[in-house]
Amino acid sequence: MPEVKLEAHKDGDVLVDYEQKVFEDVKANPGEKALVTFHGVAFEGSIGLVNTLNATRLLRKGYETSILLYGPGVTLGFQRGFPTLGDEAFPGHLLVNKRLATFMAEGGKIYACRFSTQALYGQTEKAFIPGIIPINPLDVLDCILLHQRANAVMIHSWNL
Repeated sequence: MPEVKLEAHKDGDVLVDYEQKVFEDVKANPGEKALVTFHGVAFEGSIGLVNTLNATRLLRKGYETSILLYGPGVTLGFQRGFPTLGDEAFPGHLLVNKRLATFMAEGGKIYACRFSTQALYGQTEKAFIPGIIPINPLDVLDCILLHQRANAVMIHSWNL
């Protein structure tokens, strides 16, 4: 067997060139919008976390940014905690909730479908993180169409 003679990596080591940026740092032009949609069950993969980070980044780049939760995506917006709401059962347990709260605190809007909330998950609007705006199921498509009409940046997330 060949002998490995390299030192083991240690905290603080750099494994890739994370400072080189290939593309220009795009900022929104005045009035530009962005929409991030979620149609997926909370915590069924990393998409909830990744695209809440993307939505916040779009907001910070100057885009008027909204998040649309529909279908199973409404579950991202439900209050959580254990043993009581707001209690973090383990580090990171409420990370998505915190990301959504940060997004709203920085000026982003979050819309959630009332049909999915009641018909699919048996929840009421009171289940949402404060600040989330419940909408009629007929508003889901119109939200997307209005953003399309405005030539908005759109990121659509689906998982089943």
